[in-house]
Amino acid sequence: MSDAFTTRVLHVASGSVERIVDLTGDCQAFLAQTSGGRDGLLNIFVPHATAGVAVIETGAGSDDDLLAALHSLLPADDRWQHRHGSPGHGRDHVLPAIVPPHATLPVIGGRLELGTWQSVCLVDTNKDKGNRQVRLSFLG
Repeated sequence: MSDAFTTRVLHVASGSVERIVDLTGDCQAFLAQTSGGRDGLLNIFVPHATAGVAVIETGAGSDDDLLAALHSLLPADDRWQHRHGSPGHGRDHVLPAIVPPHATLPVIGGRLELGTWQSVCLVDTNKDKGNRQVRLSFLG
């Protein structure tokens, strides 16, 4: 059973700006090393109170559109009860209710089963925290 479940932690420098980081290549590399070509599930989990995981199209503007939509839904202003950190930081603590801190995706033949334009992404609106951990776990 020891090879049925494998996990690894990625360290991602997300910087000091709101950003979406494409993790698809990291997920595929992890599966290439650990899945043994098997079918199973990949769980992606961000153990942070101010980040999330999204499966979206990247590179065609959708990532910027997501950040713009989040900025409209969760403005960085003084309305938030949670007030430490940079102005409007309380919104970052609401983000995981909209963009969850996890995703579980199918793996077929050792490869992540994504649609043509889908990518696995870290969504990070917290400008106060520049380094993130992302836990990848494969269950075969």
